[in-house]
Amino acid sequence: MMTVVFATHNGARTLPGVLDAYCQITVPEGGWKLIVVDNASMDRSREIITSYQDRLPLIYHHEEKPGKNAALNAVVDHFEGDLVVFTDDDIFPRPEWLVCMRIAADSQPSYTIFGGVILPRWEIPAPDWIREWVPLDVVFGLTNPELSGGPTAPGRVFGGNMAVRADVFRRGFRFDVSIGPRGANYAQGSEAEFVRRLGQQSYTAWHVHNAEVEHFIRQFQMQKSWILGRAIRFGRGQYRLNHATHSISTVRWFGAPRYLFRQLLEQTATMLKYMLCFDQERFFHARWMLNYYRGYIIEARNLHKERVTLSSTTLLNT
Repeated sequence: MMTVVFATHNGARTLPGVLDAYCQITVPEGGWKLIVVDNASMDRSREIITSYQDRLPLIYHHEEKPGKNAALNAVVDHFEGDLVVFTDDDIFPRPEWLVCMRIAADSQPSYTIFGGVILPRWEIPAPDWIREWVPLDVVFGLTNPELSGGPTAPGRVFGGNMAVRADVFRRGFRFDVSIGPRGANYAQGSEAEFVRRLGQQSYTAWHVHNAEVEHFIRQFQMQKSWILGRAIRFGRGQYRLNHATHSISTVRWFGAPRYLFRQLLEQTATMLKYMLCFDQERFFHARWMLNYYRGYIIEARNLHKERVTLSSTTLLNT
């Protein structure tokens, strides 16, 4: 038995197509069930999800607390079987997806984390500059096509196509609600934080090269403004991933380490240089890195505020 789970927030646009694709799934040995967590949607998500309950082994769950990780944590007690497969509300599974995950999990009993292939499903043809300039893994969650099946680093397993043995959750592991999708602005990296934590506890990962899904990439997500906004969220997530468990002892400006502002200024100068040279590709990369450092500073300040608040609360309680 395996449980497939994903959270959705106002996903009415993609849910019908995604759930139609689930209706074409080949049933894996042992069977499966699907949990869809409605994370405080205000559109027709509930109506759409429940309309598929007569066609799919589907359980609808509503979670009011905002945030993808909060939504996933809310249904841990509903996981059944030995394998939990995580995905998203804009991911289209291919028919043999779960069969391939089942075979991999059964044939590799010493591995705990399994990552599959995430391919693009472009709403419109992707322009050349996206394919050539943009880090497709960071921006769109696409896996590296050169990655071969077999042992892999946990960090190469992406949340759009990830399976974890259920025993991990019975041992108390949960998703960190301080990271991941939660409104328009957030620190990116919810599953990255989770699998990194598992890796630190010596859990190992396996890449399932034939377990394929497609990530629907909307037209507006191909705009430079959206992609550069993704750089900010990525920078925020990287700072939290790298510094959440330890404090930096250095001089701070406005709550962030001073050296980050120096990097921001240096990157601004680099961006201006390429702009004056009319080098569009390098100018784009410089803008990406500038926004990455902006995100790093934003999250450094957020994390500093959280620690100050926690220290104040601890003092008051003592």
